[in-house]
Amino acid sequence: MTMEIRYGKTRVVFFRLAKRSEPPFAASVDIDVFGERFKASYTEGDNTEVVATDTMKNFVYATAAEFSGHTLEAYVTFVGRRLLTTYPQMERIRVTATEVPLDAGHAEAGSSDVVFRMTRGDMAIAHADFTRDGRDIAISHTRSGIEGMRLLKVTGSSFAAFARDQYTTLPELGDRPLTVVMDAHWQYADARAFSAEGAGHASVDEIRRSLERTFHDFNSKSIQELVHEMGQRLLNTFPSLSAVEFSVQNHTPDKVADGKGDVRVFAEPRQTFGKIGLVLRR
Repeated sequence: MTMEIRYGKTRVVFFRLAKRSEPPFAASVDIDVFGERFKASYTEGDNTEVVATDTMKNFVYATAAEFSGHTLEAYVTFVGRRLLTTYPQMERIRVTATEVPLDAGHAEAGSSDVVFRMTRGDMAIAHADFTRDGRDIAISHTRSGIEGMRLLKVTGSSFAAFARDQYTTLPELGDRPLTVVMDAHWQYADARAFSAEGAGHASVDEIRRSLERTFHDFNSKSIQELVHEMGQRLLNTFPSLSAVEFSVQNHTPDKVADGKGDVRVFAEPRQTFGKIGLVLRR
C-alpha cells in the first residue's frame, strides 16, 4: 500500500489596508502541504510534526502585514519561502492566492483613493509549488491566471460550415453576438519573472487588455479560432511566457425577436453550454 499525503488550510481571506499611503491589497489564500514527515499523524495519530492549520491561518495574516509588494505572484513567493524557512518538517508546499477584487471608485477629481468597488466578477489567481534543494528553497512550478471573465461581443463572430447530421438543429450564423465565460492561465519560462524578481513579469491588467483587444478586433469563425488567436498574441507580446491555457464556455444568448433596423432581442441562454479548451506552449 502506498500513501500520498496532503493537508493544509483553505480560503484564508485578508485585506491589507493603509489610509492613503498605498493601495489596498486583498486575497484569499490556500496552503497545501506535502511530505512523508506527516505520515505518523495518519497511521498512528502522532501529531508531533503537524503544523496546525489554524497556525497556517495566523501565518498568512502575519505575512500579509509584513509583505511590501502588490502582486499575487510576489505574495505567493514571499509566503512560500517563509513557510519552508519556518517549518523544516515541510518538504513541499503549494501556495495559491486568489484576488479579492478592489477597483478604485470615482471621486470629483478622478479615481478615489479611499473608496473601492468589490463588484467585479473576474479574479486574478496565482499559485506556486516550493521544494527544498539542499539548503535552498526552489520554486518548482508556477501558474498565473484570470478566472471568470465574462465578455459579450455584439457583432464580428460567426459559426458556420460545421458537420451536420440527423441530430443537428443549430442554424449556421454568418454574424452573431457572442458571449464567453473564460478562464485564462499562463506560465513563465523563468520563475523570477513570475515573482517579478527578474525581467518579463506581465501584469494581470496587461493580459486582460490583450484578451479584450483580440476579442474586439478579431472576426472569429469559431470560439476555437478566437482562443487560438488570443493565445498566439499573448505569446508574441510577452516573450517571457512559456505557455498559455484557456477554458471557455459559450454563453451566447438565444434570439427571440426582431426590432426595427438591425435591432434584435435575445433571451438568456439555456443552461447547457459548449466548452472549449486550448493549451499553447512554445
